[in-house]
Amino acid sequence: MERNTRQPTVAHMVTLLRLLLLTMALGIAGAGEATPPAYELGVKSRDGIGKYFMGREIAQVMGHQGAAWLERPERQEEEDTAAVVRALELKPEWVVADIGCGTGYYSYRMAPSVKEVLGVEIQQEMLDLLMAAGKKKNITNVKPVLGTITDPKLPAGGVDLVLLVDVYHEFDHPVEMLTAIRQSLSATGRVALVEFKAEDPRIPIKPIHKLSEAQARKEFEALGFTWERTVSTLPWQHLIFFKR
Repeated sequence: MERNTRQPTVAHMVTLLRLLLLTMALGIAGAGEATPPAYELGVKSRDGIGKYFMGREIAQVMGHQGAAWLERPERQEEEDTAAVVRALELKPEWVVADIGCGTGYYSYRMAPSVKEVLGVEIQQEMLDLLMAAGKKKNITNVKPVLGTITDPKLPAGGVDLVLLVDVYHEFDHPVEMLTAIRQSLSATGRVALVEFKAEDPRIPIKPIHKLSEAQARKEFEALGFTWERTVSTLPWQHLIFFKR
């Protein structure tokens, strides 16, 4: 029986090489696409929604009926809100997004120092309160933005600072929200996250409405953010800065 002794032609070798290079390219591209952390369903606590993200149960959203709590007279003493604003190091040319702005407590404290504040809410009732406060204060550079639970509706690359005060732990779609927030930031943009310290049991806030620095960093870094610095000197909260 005669054996087949034909050698591969140059054309065959070129084809094989192209297939090999294509396979390697697809493998490299796939390796760079990290799969976002998944949500899980679990036991629902009294103030939670039974949905978990990276081991943390997501808290229920505070409704507009609780708006008065945002303007409580003792808030400055409890949270040192003036120190928070100073730590933001605001600049006159900045566009700032205050996500979960509520009544505009922080929006109107930042407005005199920046070009524009985008007050983002998912409740129209909160935006109505925001704009009513603006008329009363005669401040015109705070703009209302009605977002959704998955999209803050911010301009791509058009925001210099995103402020999240006691709201991130209530995002029921944190993956989608953080992805959209990251896309909204300018090349030098940052996120300033303010949350009650889960590390301190003496702080009189329900545990589900607290967030530890370690947990915050784990979640943000999983979505592509880079930790920059943490301000730990506030009475009840920490202020954590992330870069895109």
